Amino acid sequence: MSSEAISTVIKMMESLPEDVQNHIAQHLHEYIQDLQDEIKWDNSFQKTQNKLVTAAQKAKQEIAQGLSEPMDYDKL
Repeated sequence: MSSEAISTVIKMMESLPEDVQNHIAQHLHEYIQDLQDEIKWDNSFQKTQNKLVTAAQKAKQEIAQGLSEPMDYDKL
């Protein structure tokens, strides 16, 4: 399943010296891994977004009711 764009890129790469092809292939490999990581992160975030909104609303309510205290960043 190869799109026209992929075929064009492959033809362009094939016209280059082998060491340059290997360099490009390594960059593409790293780029694709980064994209896959971003997709996983986005999917994880979407699955937990409702929980994050609920937690934020609860925190805001606790602050309004005076049930919270300022964070001591020195204790982190």
